[in-house]
Amino acid sequence: MIETLLALDGNILLWIQDNLRAQWLSPIMITITKLGGLGLIWILLSLVLLCFKKTRRAGAAGLLGLVFSLLLNNLFLKNVFHRIRPYEVIEGLTLLTKKATDFSFPSGHSGSSFAAAVAVVCSMKGSRARWLVLAFAFLMAFTRLYIGIHYPTDVICGALTGTLCGLAASKLIRLAETKFIRN
Repeated sequence: MIETLLALDGNILLWIQDNLRAQWLSPIMITITKLGGLGLIWILLSLVLLCFKKTRRAGAAGLLGLVFSLLLNNLFLKNVFHRIRPYEVIEGLTLLTKKATDFSFPSGHSGSSFAAAVAVVCSMKGSRARWLVLAFAFLMAFTRLYIGIHYPTDVICGALTGTLCGLAASKLIRLAETKFIRN
């Protein structure tokens, strides 16, 4: 079962490389993935949201979701699973960026993207723009596959843990607001 999943992981990456990569698209995907480095785009978005009373809850939840994702994905799970990066083991897979220095599972970019995006979506009820944030999180996660730095299961698990972090952050901010600010 595990061998089948690992083979499928590798085959999906090779299929993406062979069928979806394009010379004109690769610089765009590399730029998008770089925006997710250290969660920078999500930190900036959250800080901008903090500046306005109407979106302050979303900004706070986004930042808290990022902290939760950092702790869970990058500091804990990566060091528990020690999964080697796909470009190190999949013959024929070409990495489109510089090599990473940490482990592969789960995807930190996917985790932080979904943590911030889900926190924002849950905290900005009624805004149509919140769905663009979630769409960008999906795009960010896909870039990790496109450039060959993560397995599909890394990205899926990063998105799932990030979603949980975003939900927890949104709930915690709402509770804190109810308990401390409104009393």
